[in-house]
Amino acid sequence: MDVSLLAIDCGTQSIRALLFDPEGNLIASSKIPIESYFSVKPGYAEQHVHVFWQALCQACRKLLDENPSIKNSIKAIAITCQRATMVNLDKNGQPLRPAIVWLDQRRADDLPPMRGLYGAAFKTIGLKETIEYLRAESEANWIMTRQPDIWEKTNKYLFLSGYLIYRLCGEYIDSIGSQVGYVPFNYRKQQWAGPLDWKWKAIPISRKKLPKLAPVGSLLGYITKEAAELTGLPFKLPIVAAAADKACEIIGSGCLDPQTGCISYGTTATINTIRPKYIEVIPLLPPYPAAVPDYYNLEIQIYRGYWMVSWFKEEFAKEEQIQANKMGVEVEQLFDELVNSVPPGSQGLILQPYWSPGLRHPGPEAKGAVIGFSDTHTRAHLYRAILEGVAYALKEGAERIGRRSKIPITKLKIAGGGSRSDASMQLTADIFNLPATRPHTYEASGLGAAIDAAVGMGIYDTFEEAIRHMTHDGDTFYPDETSAKTYRQIYNEVYLKMYKKLRPLYQALKNIE
Repeated sequence: MDVSLLAIDCGTQSIRALLFDPEGNLIASSKIPIESYFSVKPGYAEQHVHVFWQALCQACRKLLDENPSIKNSIKAIAITCQRATMVNLDKNGQPLRPAIVWLDQRRADDLPPMRGLYGAAFKTIGLKETIEYLRAESEANWIMTRQPDIWEKTNKYLFLSGYLIYRLCGEYIDSIGSQVGYVPFNYRKQQWAGPLDWKWKAIPISRKKLPKLAPVGSLLGYITKEAAELTGLPFKLPIVAAAADKACEIIGSGCLDPQTGCISYGTTATINTIRPKYIEVIPLLPPYPAAVPDYYNLEIQIYRGYWMVSWFKEEFAKEEQIQANKMGVEVEQLFDELVNSVPPGSQGLILQPYWSPGLRHPGPEAKGAVIGFSDTHTRAHLYRAILEGVAYALKEGAERIGRRSKIPITKLKIAGGGSRSDASMQLTADIFNLPATRPHTYEASGLGAAIDAAVGMGIYDTFEEAIRHMTHDGDTFYPDETSAKTYRQIYNEVYLKMYKKLRPLYQALKNIE
């Protein structure tokens, strides 16, 4: 083999080393499971940063040990990472505390309100509550107020991607495409916020604590001698800037057309479109940097969307777990039988998947809800209702994107764990009443990182060319007319009205809590 590209995909439950050829074929891979997080208090989610680094090293060594002939073919490495997992390093580059993982739900609710011109302006335009919510959600604000000694010693405050890149090349530098979280970042200009930007008041981080930023597809550095010894990778191997996992998943699914909606059925479920124009689908919630320079991802997120599948597996699927272990397959493969045993619409059982509160829609008072229970319903109905509820919420998101951008979504690409389920693919096509296609490889986010590396190393001149050569469609599922009609009626007559009807009850529950 003459040329290959190594992608490291640092997910919530594992780190994977994925080797692709210039045609987008996955030629070798290794996977190291990791504990997603530990919790010292309810709602907390942390992990020691050495867990991620050691798993990265193990994944690379395992890949090379199992495929010794490929080492000299690797031309570059690119990292795609879970978003909004934050790391504090001291002046020697050592972690000061465990990383706060993106699943963490702690909040700095007792911050003094923003004052001055910004505070008055946000109050006047009705965004004061939103700004205060953003400030409370910031991990940095929590550390500043609860662990001031840690913050005082913090020399660099990095996303997990920036930490792993630092360990590989010894430089505090990160990709613009990985900046998704509560930091003073200007999403419109895709750079750190200007000195007079309100974000520095909302999240008062010293600029010197943040890394340098580099465009997607540019050179970040080279593998150091120490990193080469620990990972087994070639010394001075180029490191190319990729982007966050969702962004890479979009281009790895072949999406570069604003009429194509890219659904990710992962721990967090999202629907995205990609375009070169900055558009806030929901006011004050910015589009995130794409895995293509100067492009934006217009995203609607259902926090912990497919986490509910894992919840169902643990709470209601012991039988399938035992059977899957005997068969040597993933338990989710057996869930299609549950889905297909129930008709579309789950015989009136309807789920609203707001298990975690939102910022603007749903609002911070939101709760999950299941309505329509009767004595005919079984756990199979509940499971199908989970999948349908997530798809309803993403359809609502797709309609918002279409209205704001004035470009309707006319076809779907679906990636993430849910894309492996034929039943999930079919009901998504039915609910959206659009054709839904899965990528040729399950490792779409890793492929997206490899695409960035391919352009960065000059294998392809443009991202359009790289995406055209390296992505390929897998199976396509077309909507069933009868099922689509049923779903359209449920969506319009019930689902779209649920949140508005239940919102006063959610607010009452919040006050009681």
